[in-house]
Amino acid sequence: MTPAQSAWGLRFWLITVAAVASILVTASLGRWQLSRAAQKQTLQSLLDQRAALPPLDKRALRGQALAGDGTAQDLTHRAVVLQGRWVPEHTVYLDNRQMQGRPGFFVATPLQLEGGDGVVLVQRGWVPRNFQDRESLPPVQTAPGVVQLAGRIAPPPSRLYEFQSADSSQGSSRIRQNLDLAAFRTETGLALMDLSVLQTGPASEGMQREWPVIGAGVDKHYGYAFQWFGLSSLIALLYVWFQLVRRLLRPRPKFLA
Repeated sequence: MTPAQSAWGLRFWLITVAAVASILVTASLGRWQLSRAAQKQTLQSLLDQRAALPPLDKRALRGQALAGDGTAQDLTHRAVVLQGRWVPEHTVYLDNRQMQGRPGFFVATPLQLEGGDGVVLVQRGWVPRNFQDRESLPPVQTAPGVVQLAGRIAPPPSRLYEFQSADSSQGSSRIRQNLDLAAFRTETGLALMDLSVLQTGPASEGMQREWPVIGAGVDKHYGYAFQWFGLSSLIALLYVWFQLVRRLLRPRPKFLA
């Protein structure tokens, strides 16, 4: 075997090994995305089942939230109908929150449940921010007396990135980047439950409530799986064409004859 033949053979096998490895890796990633889609489909079915259940009232909410066995987390996305009194002096404006692609605030106000059955943090809606005066708060109406609201149980407000130095001023401003329920409970002295309620319904009291549709993101994983399987197929086709078919169609090099 001549040096040229050895080099050609080595190149062929290196390309073959690289192609097979790439096909296996991309196919495995596609299968993993399909498994993630199956998991998310199960989650989506659970969310749909919870959304179809009758709304919880304050007593059912209070009882299950205090069960201490993880049932509070299992209530996520359940519909609720609550009566209580707002605690407006502890209203917080969560900054850098978007609705329909527009930046603004999420308005969160504690609600003292009627009958003294605890306090729940309500994410009441979204308001735009004033870019001319970033410290200016848009007007929000808060009804006095007992109010009734409909909503769904949600995790506490999502946490955004913030500089460490920002934590020191969190308790002194109504505009905040994040809101930790445990720290807020200590700060206010309120018996806040370890959950929050996302108020639903049409725009009112100066706030919009076009919350994102609840979804587990199943279609996203199917899309990723399609891309990975497509890439795997493309690698296989390119290998077959350049390494096998073209070898049969073109004359063999003289050093291989």
